[in-house]
Amino acid sequence: MNQKPVVMYSRAACPFCLAARNLLRSKNVVWTEVSLDAEPDKRAEMMSRTGRHTVPQIFIGDTHVGGFDDLDALDQADELDRLLSA
Repeated sequence: MNQKPVVMYSRAACPFCLAARNLLRSKNVVWTEVSLDAEPDKRAEMMSRTGRHTVPQIFIGDTHVGGFDDLDALDQADELDRLLSA
């Protein structure tokens, strides 16, 4: 399956980031992680793109999914696989 690019803004000690990583891994999704621990200047970029200040913030292609709860809700509604497919 071809997959749209996935980007996740995250922090290492964030339990919701861990949950998002685990969900993405369970679907064999490859993603780019933007660590706000390693690159704190990226927080402003994230906030500008999302209007939110919490992590994780997840994008699938050009679509801002939101945080883990939003990602999980898409999965529970059987919409995540459709959104991921290119």
